[in-house]
Amino acid sequence: MDELLIFAAWLVVELLLIGTGRAVVSLASFGRWRGEQLGAREGRVHGMAGALSFRRDGRRVITRVGLLLTGLAFYVALAVGLIAWA
Repeated sequence: MDELLIFAAWLVVELLLIGTGRAVVSLASFGRWRGEQLGAREGRVHGMAGALSFRRDGRRVITRVGLLLTGLAFYVALAVGLIAWA
């Protein structure tokens, strides 16, 4: 039962980080870049193994792992900023 709760909690955290990463990428690039769709596996088809981003149809596409790392970096930067401000 504990494993199921931990798995569900990780899914929620992962979706939060990916959603935040998608918003940060969209805002930082002024809409020129986009994040990979959750259900799609574009990164497996168009990106190299382990790539965090790739170009498709003239637009930069950030993979799920890239979005996850971007979201994580945003929250780390936010935490450091709040600690430094306090």
